[in-house]
Amino acid sequence: GISQNNFLAMEAYLDSVLWIVIVAFIISFVLSFGIGANDVANSFATTIGAGVLTLRQACFLASIFEVSGAVLLGYKVSDTIRKGILDISLYEGAEKELMLGMLAALTSCAIWLLVATFLKFPVSTTHSVVGATVGFGLVARGTQGIQWNKIIAITLSWIISPILAGLISVAIYLLIYKFILRARRPFNACLIALPIIWGLVIFINILGISLDGSKCKLIFVII
Repeated sequence: GISQNNFLAMEAYLDSVLWIVIVAFIISFVLSFGIGANDVANSFATTIGAGVLTLRQACFLASIFEVSGAVLLGYKVSDTIRKGILDISLYEGAEKELMLGMLAALTSCAIWLLVATFLKFPVSTTHSVVGATVGFGLVARGTQGIQWNKIIAITLSWIISPILAGLISVAIYLLIYKFILRARRPFNACLIALPIIWGLVIFINILGISLDGSKCKLIFVII
């Protein structure tokens, strides 16, 4: 068991880092505000511009689905940031330093997102937090403190994802153009295609949550 001296030492240590947890909790809300403001603009700009949704409706829907996405699919991303970028074994015995570094990365990312949003720059939160974490790792432990294989994989995904998304978008548009817009009765063709498209989108999202979602998905499975 844990001796009384060890327990007291652990309690004293936890008290010494409690302020970091509290400040990080507050900064997380600021970061969430920046993420919501910037990401909602990226996601709903075309919808609002087309007049499909009003600004109030977009903010309402985004409040629901941004939170749902973070809860259901954010686990993998946060787990990668937590231990996939840095070699955390180098911080054994220096956990407080790691906490301070993560707090610095969190704060810098929050400031950058607020500045970018104010200047109307559509930026990536993932790019920002990954860059901030790498910056802290380089300062604290040098190049040996970074898991470069993971960084290369993340960087490649940033390059490959927009290319694949563009190709898939072109393919979907060509299908819509041929079988809906150029159909003899476009409205009827749209009524037939719309449930299929919705079903496909819902299926892909459920598949992603099932295969790569957080443990919170068990709550919804039980319900």
